[in-house]
Amino acid sequence: MTLWAISDLHVGFEANRHAVEALPAYPGDWLILGGDTGDTAAHLQLVLDVVTARFARVIWVPGNHDLWTPRHWPDTKRGVAHYERLVDQCRRAGVLTPDDPFVAWPGEPRAVIAPCFTLYDYSFAPAGMSSADAVAWAAADQVQCADEVLLAPPPYPSRQDWCAARVDYTEARLAAIPPGRPIVCVGHFPLRADLAVLPRIPRFTIWCGTTRTAAWHTRFPFEVVVSGHLHMRSTRWRDGVRFEEVSLGYPAQWQQAKGAAAYLRQILPAPVPTVAGWGEDRTIVRHL
Repeated sequence: MTLWAISDLHVGFEANRHAVEALPAYPGDWLILGGDTGDTAAHLQLVLDVVTARFARVIWVPGNHDLWTPRHWPDTKRGVAHYERLVDQCRRAGVLTPDDPFVAWPGEPRAVIAPCFTLYDYSFAPAGMSSADAVAWAAADQVQCADEVLLAPPPYPSRQDWCAARVDYTEARLAAIPPGRPIVCVGHFPLRADLAVLPRIPRFTIWCGTTRTAAWHTRFPFEVVVSGHLHMRSTRWRDGVRFEEVSLGYPAQWQQAKGAAAYLRQILPAPVPTVAGWGEDRTIVRHL
């Protein structure tokens, strides 16, 4: 029995959609969907229809693309209301979400799988920079994010406020897990700024997470942390904790001849190291 993970399927692209539809069955295994199935609820439904038929259990967290809504929609249908519709959509498919009770992995180790939705607050910018200044700082390097238009925060006044509320909510849930239980933390956004390094677009990091989660891996007994968003598959270690970035990405970012199954990342049981001497803070970036 294996716990697999993949994120950033972006099935709005034809090549990605066909790859997801061609996934083989893993009838005894579980799958983590780490966000950004696509840009619409219809894209999410396509993925759910495929994976729920091929895996024993599925866990989902939203990515920023999942949360996009058209600008002409009223605020009552954007932001939290849209997220809640996606949660209901997953629940109807029997898929676990960040607002459902955490579940225990039935294999070894007996970890709690904790899907988390924390968003971002621009704090991955240089120290002391306001959110408005951070967006301007990124724009000065010709880096922009469509979230500024398409990821609306209502009823919160800003994405930062929504992020703060989700971090508070998630921290309380993690703290309520019985002591001594290892945790598989699942989210779309990296927990730490030093894991959100993007050499080609370094200033995009402001849309990648919040510094409020930087110490979660030492505060809570995390066995492994799963994230996506960066489109840079990697295994990294911080303070003895394994961090897995599990993106598929846009069609140019993966080898289509391999199929999507080649990009499923084994989370549990822990995979055998593929590089001799895995150790503290050793980074293995995968370009499959």
